[in-house]
Amino acid sequence: MTTSIYAVGDIHGQLTELHRVLGLIEADGGPDAEIVFLGDYTDRGPDSKGVIDLLVEGQAQGRNWTYLQGNHDRMFHWFMRDYPQHEAYLPVERYWLHPRLGGDTTLASYGLEFTERSRMLDVHKMARDAVPQSHIKFLQEAVLSHETEALFFAHAGIRPGVALAEQDEEDLLWIRKEFHVDPRMHPKLVVHGHTPVDEPRHYGNRVNLDSGAGYGKPMTAAVFEGTDCWVLDAGGRTKLVPNPT
Repeated sequence: MTTSIYAVGDIHGQLTELHRVLGLIEADGGPDAEIVFLGDYTDRGPDSKGVIDLLVEGQAQGRNWTYLQGNHDRMFHWFMRDYPQHEAYLPVERYWLHPRLGGDTTLASYGLEFTERSRMLDVHKMARDAVPQSHIKFLQEAVLSHETEALFFAHAGIRPGVALAEQDEEDLLWIRKEFHVDPRMHPKLVVHGHTPVDEPRHYGNRVNLDSGAGYGKPMTAAVFEGTDCWVLDAGGRTKLVPNPT
């Protein structure tokens, strides 16, 4: 019998949606279902704190859950270091607290209020006082990838042509175009998020489960058996058929 493994696309502070898709998974696979979360738990949505509370609670309960790190999660935990660290991948004029990135909404979920004229070190001190250490630890310990015999899970994707064991952290968290346009089969089917699409897509060599929760759209939960994939909804499973275009 083939084992089922579930995956949840980008969450972005959408606690109500997270409860909904976890309910779908439990209905399909029971309370002990194995789940891989593809990262980006924070930013843009209204309740990043509540999302991390729920995931940390699941961790404490010993649930069979694997937490991947997303680029937004790394931006958050880098900001929470003793001295806030900026994400060098971003343009020079944009910082994690910029509304386009959503760090402002994440800190608001912890009760912080500040303006664009606030000093960064003042905001950092308030955040260090407000964010539980358990949340910082959770963000730091989230893994960059997870794999099964048939599947490779990463937040953003992989660098085509590079062995899975040799993938670079920046690519696992940030890659887009080079990964998306490459039609070659990878050593395993890659399951990722990071780049929002109107609905989950199976491209033959990769599956994108970021269906835009960060912009208020429904979150996606999927189930894999080997390389076969189904999306979960209130009616059960819907087969996700490969379509390279």
